[in-house]
Amino acid sequence: MPGQEMITKVHFHRFKQYREKTFDLHPEGISLVAGGNNSGKSTLLQGLAIWEFCRMVLEMERGPEVLFRGANRQGLGLGDEEFSPIAVPSLSHLWTNLKTQKEKEKDGYTLHIGTEWGENRNLHFGLSLVNDRLFIKVLSSSIRPGDRVPRIAYLPSFAGMVDKEERVSLAIRRRRIGEGLSGSVLRNILLDMYNTNERERMRLRDGRSKIRDRDLRKLRRDDPWERIQRTLRSIFGIELIMTPFSEEYHSYIRSEIAKGEYFDGRFKRRRGYRKRDLMVEGSGFLQWLSVYALAFSADIDVILLDEPDAHLHPVLQTRLMDNLKSEVGKKQILLANHSAEMIKRSSALSILEVSKNRYLKFDYQKIALLEGIGAGYFPKLDRALYTKQVLFVENESDFEILEALSQKLEIDCLDNWVIWPSIYGHRERRQLFLGLRDEISGLVAASIRDRDDRIPDDITEDLTAKGDNSVDDFMKLTWKRKMIENYLIFPPALAEASGKTIEEINKILSGSYGLSIGDSFPDHDAPRAILDADGKDILHALGVHPISVVEALPTEMIPADIRKILDLLDCSASS
Repeated sequence: MPGQEMITKVHFHRFKQYREKTFDLHPEGISLVAGGNNSGKSTLLQGLAIWEFCRMVLEMERGPEVLFRGANRQGLGLGDEEFSPIAVPSLSHLWTNLKTQKEKEKDGYTLHIGTEWGENRNLHFGLSLVNDRLFIKVLSSSIRPGDRVPRIAYLPSFAGMVDKEERVSLAIRRRRIGEGLSGSVLRNILLDMYNTNERERMRLRDGRSKIRDRDLRKLRRDDPWERIQRTLRSIFGIELIMTPFSEEYHSYIRSEIAKGEYFDGRFKRRRGYRKRDLMVEGSGFLQWLSVYALAFSADIDVILLDEPDAHLHPVLQTRLMDNLKSEVGKKQILLANHSAEMIKRSSALSILEVSKNRYLKFDYQKIALLEGIGAGYFPKLDRALYTKQVLFVENESDFEILEALSQKLEIDCLDNWVIWPSIYGHRERRQLFLGLRDEISGLVAASIRDRDDRIPDDITEDLTAKGDNSVDDFMKLTWKRKMIENYLIFPPALAEASGKTIEEINKILSGSYGLSIGDSFPDHDAPRAILDADGKDILHALGVHPISVVEALPTEMIPADIRKILDLLDCSASS
């Protein structure tokens, strides 16, 4: 859209958890703001929302010229009840560690929020708190008459829907959205879009019985109301119905929905379906609708979406992002989220990892984010910083079996490995390892996988699968047998753990599973039936716990593959 301005840099001084922080932002498209809990995702968005509030208040009270370069820098005072961009218990909570007093600043304006955009344009605001009264002023500006300043809209996660919504002013709407009650003004926003559409239709009709086909096509393509209707019809099978609002007659805004089928560009309402109030729809739909009502506004350059995925099914999360990309156009969108689906589907280059203040470059960094790297406290990462060794296993029970076997053999090699259960294969685990190594210099890792559907002949005596060469201090190991439980199906141990006789165990193994266990049980090249058995199912059918079997297993019958794995891990640990 011509005339739009996108923010390329934002700087914070003593704002909430950002004592001193500068973010470089992609000026166009969607940036996924990602990170663990308390990493600063919402803080970044809230800071920009406050910057927008400062711009709006100063322009309204002092005129646009107050923002110009060299203009009068006199501050403006507000009561705490007039502060509306975000909800805080008290205004002191805007300051880092709640300390509002002057430190090294030139004047009493101790909280700074500044942005840069376009060709060397910038605007920095200062905030001061005196006796619960907030003062705002322009600290610096390069804006000249005629320059466009970015317009920002902030939308927290959806909440606050009411059954009777009154017509309210823009100021009230901003306050309620800032308080996290976007649902309480959703009908107001939709009514504005509907009214604008109706006025444009009347203008295009210009006294005629209908709009020209060319004008109608353009209207349906560009008008926000038409576009939001098209999106809702195609994705949800829903059409919005607005009742024209009369200031003299109506007390509340009526917004209803009808359901139907959307096919070949046409929407056919469901026969016999009674239209009903918007409020009865699910929170996922209402969250989606509130995002689109804001995103389609022609006056907005930058959209801040704080966890819009909160009420959405994973499929709708990805569709929301895809539709924003295709429908919203060249706006700048900062989308703070915890959605694994959104992170997986997005290019690494579009993901802003707030804790490291960087856009990702490689896909492996996405996997590190998905595993929780960057949280304020992450025990696995904390311990790995000390041991510098990570062992990836299928699940916790696999490690418990391996640990019990190592203790049986009196090989103490696992204490210094940080155990990391992961359902991913070697390739995905290595991507995570590379992300971890960004955090921990000198890190090494080993990955142990079930063989699953690979043929036993693919696995060498070193327990490496053909084509799975270990690289980058990352050892790829695969069991020769289908799973680790297959190394426990030794009849005498099963008999002791289950309370059955060896004869009963052999009868079950041969009759139900076609297994005959002999002296070759510990060998790397054990009979194919042992290699391919379903060890988990056998232990479950016998009602025995794997650790009980390990305790009953003679040391000399612990299979060679177990000894090899422990030897490799011990060698790696001591190298």
